[in-house]
Amino acid sequence: MKRALFLDRDGVINVDHGYVGTKERFEFVEGVLELILKAQRRGYLPIIVTNQSAIARGYYGSEDFEKLTDWMLEKMQERGIVIDRSQVFHCPHGPDDGCKCRKPEPGMILEAANRFGIDLENSWMIGDKPSDIEAAKRAGVGHTHLCRKNEKIELKDLHGF
Repeated sequence: MKRALFLDRDGVINVDHGYVGTKERFEFVEGVLELILKAQRRGYLPIIVTNQSAIARGYYGSEDFEKLTDWMLEKMQERGIVIDRSQVFHCPHGPDDGCKCRKPEPGMILEAANRFGIDLENSWMIGDKPSDIEAAKRAGVGHTHLCRKNEKIELKDLHGF
């Protein structure tokens, strides 16, 4: 079974400017690519789990999200991170839609665990909102780190990593 490093997107991977839906508005959080690469070298599979209520709200469409995701993954791959589209899970629903995928529900994490054979107890979740951490705990992720939005995270910040 594989260990995973689950990452929220907005505020953890990219600077959260509010409903980031284009590459022009996308800016990687300082140090996040280095963190993901180091984690991958330690045997962690990077997996992105992101609420995208902007789709339900009509701020941008699913195609915009997909195009931005492909661009983001390409930039990660250029830095040596081995990641593809199958490692990105998103919830396009709004907060009041009652779905099972929107964090704090654990749906995206559980789907990833099933798809990739993830050892949740020995995996990590990094998020910038309590709902990220709650979703991870509900799914059985053994280790979590709640960071400040847009904060640089280093491995030394992840006690026991």
